[in-house]
Amino acid sequence: MAQYDFIIIGAGSAGCVLANRLSAKPNHRVLLLEAGGADTSPYIHIPAGFAKTLSDPRVNWLYRTEADPGTNGRRHIWPRGKVLGGSSAINGMLYVRGQRQDYDLWRQLGNPGWGWDEVLPYFKKSEDQSRGANADHGTGGPLHVADSLEHSPLADALIEAGLQAGIEPDPDPNDGDQGGIGYTQLTIKKGLRVSAATAYLRPAAKRPNLHIETRAQVRRVLFKNTRAIGVEYNQDGQTLQALAGREVIVCGGAINSPQVLQLSGVGPVNILKEKGIDVVHAAPGVGENLQDHLVVAAQYRIQNGASLNELSRGLPLAKEISKWLFRRRGLLSQSPSQLDGYVKSNPDVATPDLQILMIPATVNGKKMAQEGKFELEREPGVTIGAIPLRPESRGTVHIKTSNPLDPPAIAPNYLDAAADHRVTVEGLKWVRRIADQAAFEPYREAETVPGPQVASDEDLLSYARQASSTLYHPVGTCKMGADAMSVVDETLKVHGTQHLRVVDASIMPRLISGNTNAPTIMIAEKAADMILDP
Repeated sequence: MAQYDFIIIGAGSAGCVLANRLSAKPNHRVLLLEAGGADTSPYIHIPAGFAKTLSDPRVNWLYRTEADPGTNGRRHIWPRGKVLGGSSAINGMLYVRGQRQDYDLWRQLGNPGWGWDEVLPYFKKSEDQSRGANADHGTGGPLHVADSLEHSPLADALIEAGLQAGIEPDPDPNDGDQGGIGYTQLTIKKGLRVSAATAYLRPAAKRPNLHIETRAQVRRVLFKNTRAIGVEYNQDGQTLQALAGREVIVCGGAINSPQVLQLSGVGPVNILKEKGIDVVHAAPGVGENLQDHLVVAAQYRIQNGASLNELSRGLPLAKEISKWLFRRRGLLSQSPSQLDGYVKSNPDVATPDLQILMIPATVNGKKMAQEGKFELEREPGVTIGAIPLRPESRGTVHIKTSNPLDPPAIAPNYLDAAADHRVTVEGLKWVRRIADQAAFEPYREAETVPGPQVASDEDLLSYARQASSTLYHPVGTCKMGADAMSVVDETLKVHGTQHLRVVDASIMPRLISGNTNAPTIMIAEKAADMILDP
């Protein structure tokens, strides 16, 4: 039975950061366990490969939610990374921090040390910002962040349309004060994806004190009374155990972290007993408080300009492949989401509560919904999506059996809260407001989805229930706080246990206003400091 100082469960965004930071001290023996495999697929590293990895079961868990009442009983596909780098190896590569008010609220909810001013140094520490260092950004960190290098006339027209619709320009949406429109910042460097694995794990992988095991499916955390002492896992048909002298750190994300805790006897008592699992610590909040961003989009057929649709096949695609091979530029070097903006659903909202994403392409909606496939349509088009940033609806993640290979039951409860109805409808109105502007008129041919016949608030909400989908940002299922439903404290230690932490997006008490990869990396950077200097 191998002995380590730290055992990290999950080599996703948080796990890779911790593996790097904790193993930087040569006297620390660190074991990193990843249920997926190595990040060797070329589709991971080519940015446009997102379209392949989004539905590839070799690198993606491809979870399916339970039938969701708020979205007409649909079972949504939830991609999650099953590979070194986790979801940072298959995501859309957008670098978004959220708003300062998001983190100040975390602090107000009973989590000292997590306000904007306290977390900003960790965003900066992680960052290698191509614009250079300033009061809000850092350079020299592992995570390269860059502006999009691909500016097309169509994308420029969409930005101008946003300005004409009343959205302000925002040269830096990551300074804590969102409220504008522009090209996205990306975790792409020289035409290649920068995942947590390439940024953090690869530089540390050769350290003799860091041991990385792939295809290692964790069964449970081992306890002596309520003290975590190690991990049991399956690998190559064997059941193995490893001991941790200092800490076991769960970094499985919003789905797998509550699953691991529940399998280990930490969770709601009724669920554990029903599945025949001995209760180590009664923790009713494990698997509760699930939050996710739901996107609802309109699609437009366009003219007089090249969208990504035309570039994705035949001779144009061959030219784009050549551009990437020889210059690391062009279609293959891009994120699918090139533009975003932040707006208010109504003037009384203190800060923007809607994100508008603009993609110069349209996808086959049926294949996206049923198979999770990102397949571009043949005809040229544009997609503009609206995302309510701070949903009030809450879901759950609960194990179905005591077998770690059985996926948990994921119940997102989308559009359960009435407040989300209003913001979603207003988001679609913002989408149309942008598309109706003069700057987009030379390109706009027709709104194909949902179509102009969908006009009333009731019809727009009905369309959202039928056509909305996840934006891949689940959080909150092991929330940080001091109330009875909190799972970890402000140092991310699991309440009621010893030598056990959770470090990932599941600890967020409230979903932040934007994409979640950069905040997850920040959480792990801060956690590393708390572990190394308690």
